[in-house]
Amino acid sequence: MPIPRIAIVGRPNVGKSSLLNLIAQERVAIVDPTPGVTRDRISTIAAIDHPTHEGPKKQVEVMDTGGFGVYTAENARYNEIGEDLSSLTKAIEFQIAEAVSNADIIIFAVDCQAGITAQDQAIAQMLREQKLGRTTHEQKAGKLKPVYVMATKCDSSKWEPHAYELSALGFGVPLICSSTSKYMRRDMLDKLYAIVPINEDPPEPECDMKIAIVGKRNAGKSTLINQLAGEDRVIVSEIAGTTRDAVDVKIEMDGKSVVAIDTAGLRRKKSFQDQIEWYALDRAQRAIKRCDVVLYMLDATTRISQVDEQLAKLIVDSFKPVVIVVNKWDEAKDASDEKGRPVTPQRYEEYIRKELKGLKFAPIAIMSAKTGLNVSETIRLAFEMLEQAQTRLSTGQLNRAIKSILEVRGPSNKLGLEAKVYFASQVRTEPPTLVLVVNNPDLFTHNYERFLMNRLREVMPFSEVPIRLILRARSRVEKRLRGTSGKGDLYSPDPTTGKFDTELEIENIDRDALLTDMPDDAALYFDD
Repeated sequence: MPIPRIAIVGRPNVGKSSLLNLIAQERVAIVDPTPGVTRDRISTIAAIDHPTHEGPKKQVEVMDTGGFGVYTAENARYNEIGEDLSSLTKAIEFQIAEAVSNADIIIFAVDCQAGITAQDQAIAQMLREQKLGRTTHEQKAGKLKPVYVMATKCDSSKWEPHAYELSALGFGVPLICSSTSKYMRRDMLDKLYAIVPINEDPPEPECDMKIAIVGKRNAGKSTLINQLAGEDRVIVSEIAGTTRDAVDVKIEMDGKSVVAIDTAGLRRKKSFQDQIEWYALDRAQRAIKRCDVVLYMLDATTRISQVDEQLAKLIVDSFKPVVIVVNKWDEAKDASDEKGRPVTPQRYEEYIRKELKGLKFAPIAIMSAKTGLNVSETIRLAFEMLEQAQTRLSTGQLNRAIKSILEVRGPSNKLGLEAKVYFASQVRTEPPTLVLVVNNPDLFTHNYERFLMNRLREVMPFSEVPIRLILRARSRVEKRLRGTSGKGDLYSPDPTTGKFDTELEIENIDRDALLTDMPDDAALYFDD
């Protein structure tokens, strides 16, 4: 059987997201006392330990959902610019119903400190009647999904009597826990272990690619996720900032599996209204960190903003492969630029290259998430970027390329000293990381490093992804390791081995020696 699924449901602010984080033993969902923080379905795979730690762990997919009637319950709460958020209630409750439909087990979270409220009773009635999220086929088949009440916020023993009062909801003795104090956490997990069936199937293989979809507010990120998933997986609304958490959605395309991470739309930091938006920024940064390729979405109907530029810098600093995705082309293709000329893909690309100079190397995809225009092609382009980032060159290939560049233009002399490149080696992929061993890194100007990088892009098979270039001074340790001659022909293969001298040199120099005099974090760029 596939991995069992648990859906956590309940009214707003009863601790559903905290419970998800507690079961997962990591911070997956944003937790904040403000009602309505969770809007989309958020899920994660958790491994629950055997009660005695002698048996196997049980894997389970846990799904967090938004609160029932969050904005109507809060008297049609308005956001900071006066937009009525009550329009999101129907979409949120649709996501809850979808989660319940896809779940094997339902956990009904109730705040034991607040006791049973009218909202709790309404939710309990829907769950008792098994109407929520069930299809007509399931209803006819009489399939019943088990429901367990989780008494949340039971911070100490004094709240236990209040927790057991929740039995009145009609789902048996409740499970008890506190996400804050961790009171009865182990007992709750042991009971959850007993409830969850064993997954006898082998674990699902790792996905072929993880993509993080980032962009400013209302750029169409969630629309793209839904287009890829073929279902309304995340809430799409004209209200900017609808997505708060980073939401993972697994899709299949061309026989390959892709995990798409939808992140919250960002705006200028000084415009952040509350701590939730700071959490959202953190989610976006973490999504970029754990992805393989970034899909950086621009809204073709608006000009590139300061937020777009800040996001571009964040991506550049991450050294992740990136595809610049120009979305909403169906709405912009008939528009005119400020000079009255029709907007074409070529003109828009020129505009992007001018505004986002740090991403000149990145490919551009013109698409419409709404209509599906070029969506599949964009994902295939992301796979190409991942392939480039995973490319590894032999030391000989790299040194031949370096030689050809130096013959065209070598580094300028500085203070009467000649800058020299002794040899180069690629020490890591993702990003391709090149170490150039030189006589003195200070003799290489920033302009020459940029020239070198641009020329390498022209001749290397990773021209459209970030490249990390490290200049390292050759040390006495290396000279000793090279042998008694201390000489080596950089561009001629050894007649005995057929290998370039630099390849033999790298093989004979241990990792610690190669790290000597390099940046403090250089060890991170070496494959183990």
